[in-house]
Amino acid sequence: GGAAAGGGGGAVKTRKPDNTAFKQQRLPAWQPILTAGTVLPAFFIIGLIFIPIGIGIFVTSNNIREYEIDYTGTEPSSPCNKCLNVSWDSTPPCTCTIDFTLEHSFESNVFMYYGLSNFYQNHRRYVKSRDDSQLNGDNSSLLNPSKECEPYRTNEDKPIAPCGAIANSMFNDTLELYRIDNDTRIPIPLIKKGIAWWTDKNVKFRNPSGETNNLTALFQGTTKPVNWPKPVYMLDSEPDNNGFINEDFIVWMRTAALPTFRKLYRLIERKNNFQPTLQAGKYSLDITYNYPVHSFDGRKRMILSTISWMGGKNPFLGIAYITVGSICFFLGVVLLIIHHKYGNRNTSADIPN
Repeated sequence: GGAAAGGGGGAVKTRKPDNTAFKQQRLPAWQPILTAGTVLPAFFIIGLIFIPIGIGIFVTSNNIREYEIDYTGTEPSSPCNKCLNVSWDSTPPCTCTIDFTLEHSFESNVFMYYGLSNFYQNHRRYVKSRDDSQLNGDNSSLLNPSKECEPYRTNEDKPIAPCGAIANSMFNDTLELYRIDNDTRIPIPLIKKGIAWWTDKNVKFRNPSGETNNLTALFQGTTKPVNWPKPVYMLDSEPDNNGFINEDFIVWMRTAALPTFRKLYRLIERKNNFQPTLQAGKYSLDITYNYPVHSFDGRKRMILSTISWMGGKNPFLGIAYITVGSICFFLGVVLLIIHHKYGNRNTSADIPN
């Protein structure tokens, strides 16, 4: 061995590993011996389990009804074309109406989303541009927001509430749905509560606290975000959905991971069990078009969707299960043929003389 005299006490150094089970690799080990008898049944069992699960998930996903309308208005023929170049504060606001027909009825509760494309809510400086303690109702942060909010921290020497780029760019189109029955427009009731996460609504977002319950007084000394038409204490007429705990605002503040995303806008609840929530027929969508997306080649859309036990429409999981199951089954068949053809030869590993 390469023993060398060590400094100091003259101890002998050696390169030989210590005589322990770990360093001398004497630990007990279990190594599976892959034989046709163990591998083939495993492949077939995985195939037989995964393929039915995949088909089940795929069918469930395909049974979800979804209807989508792009109302950006880039096409000259679109009713919303006249609103294409709106600014945040155009008065009076631009409105347009799109008529559409549902071929199939929507049976259970319907979820109404708005979708945006080419909108990068995942940009690092955008994601950081908020003050969470301000949104949690901290009174000192209310009047002195975090530096992360720049350049949306103050306006005319007043602190902005809510500060930051996320809040400043909040989606503010209004979507209304009508069913057309013999030329009469019947408004469909849209529920605006219950669209945000429970923890966001009840834990993460809080209005500032004080002597009074009057939000106008509590937000005294702050100013609205630059792009907003009205201040945060006028987002809703109901006190439990106003200010920082407004659910549309909370949904917007949970930033999307991808540049094409959808966010929950309203719920349409099923009235009774005998009638579908939205029956097949003619509808119209009234849009108050405030939100400019044309400048960055964005798109806006409205989506109606039902959900199942596994959430919204997402065919990927079912396809993945079916694919993996099919590959395993196919490999099982191939290996079975190989084993049947060549398996009965001399299986000993002796080296022939």
